[in-house]
Amino acid sequence: MAATAEKVNGADVDDELVDYEEEETNDAATTAAGTSKADAAKKGGYVGIHSSGFKDFLLKPELLRSIQDCGFEHPSEVQHECIPQAILGMDVLCQAKSGMGKTAVFVLATLQQLEPKAGEISVVVLCHTRELAYQICAEYERFKKAMPTVKVGNFFGGLPLKTQREELKAGAPNIVVGTPGRVKQLAGEKTMKLETVRHFVLDECDKMLENLDMRADIQAIFKMTPHDKQVMMFSATLAKEIRTVCKKFMTDPMEIYVDDEAKLTLHGLVQHYIMLNEDEKNRKLNDLLDALDFNQVVIFVKSVNRAKELSRLLTECNFPAICIHSALGQEERLNVYKQFKQGQKRILVATDLIGRGIDIERVNIVINYDMPETDEKKGSGADTYLHRVGRAGRFGTKGLAITFVSSPSDSEVLNQVQERFDVDIQVMPDQVEPEKYINST
Repeated sequence: MAATAEKVNGADVDDELVDYEEEETNDAATTAAGTSKADAAKKGGYVGIHSSGFKDFLLKPELLRSIQDCGFEHPSEVQHECIPQAILGMDVLCQAKSGMGKTAVFVLATLQQLEPKAGEISVVVLCHTRELAYQICAEYERFKKAMPTVKVGNFFGGLPLKTQREELKAGAPNIVVGTPGRVKQLAGEKTMKLETVRHFVLDECDKMLENLDMRADIQAIFKMTPHDKQVMMFSATLAKEIRTVCKKFMTDPMEIYVDDEAKLTLHGLVQHYIMLNEDEKNRKLNDLLDALDFNQVVIFVKSVNRAKELSRLLTECNFPAICIHSALGQEERLNVYKQFKQGQKRILVATDLIGRGIDIERVNIVINYDMPETDEKKGSGADTYLHRVGRAGRFGTKGLAITFVSSPSDSEVLNQVQERFDVDIQVMPDQVEPEKYINST
């Protein structure tokens, strides 16, 4: 199902984009399963499939057992529309809002089709950050519990290259999840053999294909795999020009798009802004953390130094916080992520390293201490805003997003968000009723 090498070579590699190697705009993987029955609906010319549960997809008994063990019953709308075609080997290009279970589409579809052979790589999943690779790998482990012969491997920068080479020589995994730089390096030196790959997946594909350095790596990896394979790409935001690039890797893909950008806004998420001066932010943040009921909260800032300093200040003010950013070593980053994911800490200060895809189900409040910036390196501030606030209100649950606005450029990005996504973001009232942003148990 893959495109020809000529098509891929034709992808636009003329424009210069920034080096992606340790970019802070990071991602993370979405939760696996849906919650609601989807009505039959037309999207992009395709008709939604009626299904009362995952069992109607005729998945392997081992997969159904894992799905049941995880407590999932009803697929989300995007899963209704994608999974029946994906498990038949169709190419898939999917845009759907954050938290709707896009990860489960390719995890279940590839596990369903997989016929594992020891030492043979059948699936390659590429994403643009280490944290996202780690999380996708965890999703595979969760759903393959009843499939003990399936082996999953994680390959990204920051892990010892020598160790990874030795692991591959001892026996390659059936499923490779990694970042383009490391996978290209291992495949290029023939330590990772891709001749048997049957499924090629890009998660947060827009982030990877917008960046020409990363796109070049993906093209190089793509050409090392067989021509006849399934290609699937997913993202919450997908501009028309990037859709064109995506389709150069595919053959007659099934395309699932949100009908208009307004539908990208998250239902159940209450959004407010606060106008204030830069030097008033710390006091206001303290007041908010005192007044609001939260399970866990993520506070986004614009730089590594601000993340470190704000985390220190919050801890001094008796709000024990941890922070995550690109200056941390790989082991430390994963340790911070695990602590927060497991609920050991309730406040996380973060750069955009976890702005995309990272899924922490307990998060019900996101605070934009710094408004996302729009520039050549970071892309659209409005897109970043959508991905950030998507950390709360996952999978249709309730949540609260609060944004500090302290400059004309902040106001401009806020206006862009409201215009693009057709959402009315009001000034933060003196009090927000907890039932508006906390799910009833």
